[in-house]
Amino acid sequence: MFGESEEKWTDKRDEHGGRMRSFQHERGNWATYMFFPYDPEESFLEVLNEMMVVAATHGIPLALSEEFHLSLSKTVVLRHHWIQPFIQSIRTGVTHFQKFFCLADKLMVYSNAEKTRTFLGLEISTGKTQLLELSKILDQTMKEFNLCTFYKDPSFHISLAWCVGDHTESLKKACLSELQSLIGAHEDGPFHIRLNCTELRCKTGNKVFIFSLQ
Repeated sequence: MFGESEEKWTDKRDEHGGRMRSFQHERGNWATYMFFPYDPEESFLEVLNEMMVVAATHGIPLALSEEFHLSLSKTVVLRHHWIQPFIQSIRTGVTHFQKFFCLADKLMVYSNAEKTRTFLGLEISTGKTQLLELSKILDQTMKEFNLCTFYKDPSFHISLAWCVGDHTESLKKACLSELQSLIGAHEDGPFHIRLNCTELRCKTGNKVFIFSLQ
């Protein structure tokens, strides 16, 4: 339809920290997900650096996330000609959704479906009701395009760091409680992330679409 030629794809793992993609890249396929961005404060980065040092002493080589955000969808694949109707469907769905805020303060360990990466994240404790309502709206658009909907019982969180491989159990047993204590003993009081959810975003390929909440 678009005159695109097929290209053989090779996953160059050394170009993205040894991570494996969940699906092959093909021309005309756009990796897409919905999220709220988080712009970290200096104190947040200081706590993270302390946590990386502690994890390293236990032999767990965590790397900081390249960007911080709260996901509201799985990563799905859009064909190029789906992008505009997909974005319009999202925009219509969230037209009257009210802005709100979230708090994240509990450390959790996650892994991807393929068990090729392990993540350390801060779980949302306040704002879960609104996030569930919003994710259900987004799921309607996913169903409209026959795409994967979000998890049935999601643990909304902001990923802080990751490592290659399945280190879920070792991270939990070795140092999770120690890392959580760093958050609780922060010099300015128990550390938490406050996320003002005013702009929902959709990243598809190299494009970012913004949906301002009311």
